[in-house]
Amino acid sequence: MNDGQMRRFDAVIFPADEQPPRLISLYVSPLAVPIQNASEPYRCGYVPHPEMYFDHVAPGLGPRSWRFEPIKKLDGMLIDFPAPYLAFYPIVSSDGMVFPINKCMYEIRGKKIRSPNVWRGDIVVAKYHSEYVALMDATMADFPLLRNWFSKKPGPGF
Repeated sequence: MNDGQMRRFDAVIFPADEQPPRLISLYVSPLAVPIQNASEPYRCGYVPHPEMYFDHVAPGLGPRSWRFEPIKKLDGMLIDFPAPYLAFYPIVSSDGMVFPINKCMYEIRGKKIRSPNVWRGDIVVAKYHSEYVALMDATMADFPLLRNWFSKKPGPGF
């Protein structure tokens, strides 16, 4: 339901620093106009704002400050999750420097991590209904599944 108001949904953050993953409130704002053939984050009619949780992200860029990676299934699965996820990560820093290596991801991936395919900066993961048509609240019960996915998935490379 798009009533012109900002809404919030529980999402999981994997902080770049020493903090453990936790739930946060991911705010979304309604799209000004519908987008034909919208990419995943916008199919629900809202613009997510994970940049609110990214340390050292360039201010004022909104969705231009991040990219996303769909999480549809784990390795070996034949069908997609009924409720897929999107992992949002920062791409434009406020000082022009690269984002720090995400220490949560470093622990999850262990010695399999290779530069430049590391996850950098804070990672925010939102949960959606099928085909990304609506956001839904994530819980810490989603964490083991996300941990499994991140353990096999190299970072986007910068």
